[in-house]
Amino acid sequence: MNTTRRRTEILSLVRETGYAGIDALAARFRVTPQTIRRDVNALSDDGRLKRMHGGAAWPDRNIAYGTRQVLNLEAKRRIGRAAAALIPDGASVSLGIGTTPEQVARALAERETAFTVITNNVAIAALLSETPRIDVTIAGGRLSDRGVTGEAAARVFAAYRVDFGIAGAGGIDPDGTLLDFTPDEVIARQAIMAHCRQRVLIADATKFGRPASASGGRIEDAHLLVTDAAPPPALARLLDTAGTRVIVTAAETAA
Repeated sequence: MNTTRRRTEILSLVRETGYAGIDALAARFRVTPQTIRRDVNALSDDGRLKRMHGGAAWPDRNIAYGTRQVLNLEAKRRIGRAAAALIPDGASVSLGIGTTPEQVARALAERETAFTVITNNVAIAALLSETPRIDVTIAGGRLSDRGVTGEAAARVFAAYRVDFGIAGAGGIDPDGTLLDFTPDEVIARQAIMAHCRQRVLIADATKFGRPASASGGRIEDAHLLVTDAAPPPALARLLDTAGTRVIVTAAETAA
């Protein structure tokens, strides 16, 4: 198969699935991972694909939840533990959609104390429903990719005034604008942030500069950002000017 045809088929595959890993593509096309990386780099430079850690994603389309769960997993676990450590025993918290908020929930479930959780994330609700000491309220409405978004979800969050609102974003524009893949996702995220005492944004480093078409909110609107790598300089200046606290989780090293 020549390069042009292979790249055309890569585009078709990623368009259908939202994401494809380098190793999986190499096996499918019977070429080396280095060859696939060159293909992905060329397609990304043309704006037809988005380079991701270990693979490629379709621009302006989110990756399926099950695939996102294992992408950059260790970084998300560290972010989840760091965000959960901020929440005192007995506190109330709203948790948004996405796989990084799910890691916050997993860390909370390991604690031996009670919490009140409001969420529009079905994966979080299912996980925490197995922990009787955690009181869970789930938003109702249209379900998509394990999340309930839009006005229905926003009304549930607006009915509470929780101690912590914890949400991610589909991407963070270089100018600081928070991005998601649908306006309904933006509506739900903004409701979380509007009805809490402490606004916590959680984002692994792949979100810095990641494109998505629906916008709402600013990175510096958060009281606290928890991430796994220092934000790019322009974003760091915005956060510093706003007084937003930044927690950068460090990778664990072997003893």
